[in-house]
Amino acid sequence: MIVKIYTDGACSGNPGPGGWGAVIVSDQGEQELSGKESNTTNNRMELLAAISALKFLKNPEEVELFTDSTYVKNGITSWIKNWQRNGWKNSEKKPVKNKDLWLELLEQTARHRIIWKWVKGHAGDELNEKADNLARNQCQSI
Repeated sequence: MIVKIYTDGACSGNPGPGGWGAVIVSDQGEQELSGKESNTTNNRMELLAAISALKFLKNPEEVELFTDSTYVKNGITSWIKNWQRNGWKNSEKKPVKNKDLWLELLEQTARHRIIWKWVKGHAGDELNEKADNLARNQCQSI
C-alpha cells in the first residue's frame, strides 16, 4: 500500500509561535501528528511537518506526500539540487534559509520513495484541512 501523508504548517506572526500537523494514512489506519515551537516561521513549520511525518514511518515506504506549500514541494523536487551544487547558496548568492531542516528532509527522503504532490490549501481537501487544523491548534496553544 502507498502511504499517503498530508502536511501543513502555521505561524502566528512570521516569525512567531508556530505549529505543524501531519495526517498519515496507511494500512494501519489514520495517524495524526503535530508539534509546536514558540518562535519560528511558517516555512520552518511546513518543513518540520514533512520531516516529522517521514521520521514516523519505521520502515522504508512508498509515499505520496501532499503539501500546500510550494516552498516545500519546489524546494525538495527542484531548487535543492542547485543549492547543493552552489554550496547552499540561493539564486541571489545568499545562504539558503532553513538549511538545517533541508538537510534533515534530504536524510528522510533517502529512506523512502516519495511522490511529492501540491494540494491547494483551504480548498476543501479533507485531509489537508485536518493537517491545517492540527497545525493551527498547536500554534494557538503556545
